[in-house]
Amino acid sequence: MKFITKYVRFIDSVNEYIGRLASWLVLGCVLTCFLVVLLRYVWNTGFVWMQELYVWQHALVFMLGAGYTLLHERHVRVDVFYSKLSPRGQAWINLGGTFIFLWPWLIIVTYYGWPFIKSSWQLLEASPQSGGLSGYFLLKTIIYVFCGLLLLQSLAGVFRSLFLLITGRELPFTHSVKLGQTNE
Repeated sequence: MKFITKYVRFIDSVNEYIGRLASWLVLGCVLTCFLVVLLRYVWNTGFVWMQELYVWQHALVFMLGAGYTLLHERHVRVDVFYSKLSPRGQAWINLGGTFIFLWPWLIIVTYYGWPFIKSSWQLLEASPQSGGLSGYFLLKTIIYVFCGLLLLQSLAGVFRSLFLLITGRELPFTHSVKLGQTNE
């Protein structure tokens, strides 16, 4: 059980850190978008790379923040009866959802993403737009980072659910849902 506890705490910490870091990209995205609009409508000029930059930042927020979202249980959940279940019932639903929906989906994204990412790296793909950002292949690689962070966090969730089902006790979250508070 010590391994499970250490693993869960480590992965929680990794996704907490990456999620908080990615959240700063929201500010960057808003400021970049504001600057693009300001340049276009005030000075009647613009840069393709700058327009792509805020799109890239937006993509990174979602791709890097997915594990953080799963950690804080803020992902989309159709809650018809989940909230009324006991913690053990919720653990069973979490396990089922991970095994039936999340992991097969991650396998599909990983499998079909490989040729897409591989060809991008072989070409060292840049933006298809003239004056756009180079390093498009790096943005596409974030798909695998996304899958990895979700897989690791889902494993932590599986361990958390199994811990509850085996011991009858909940494994405390390393970080609470509210930023800045910890449960240690």
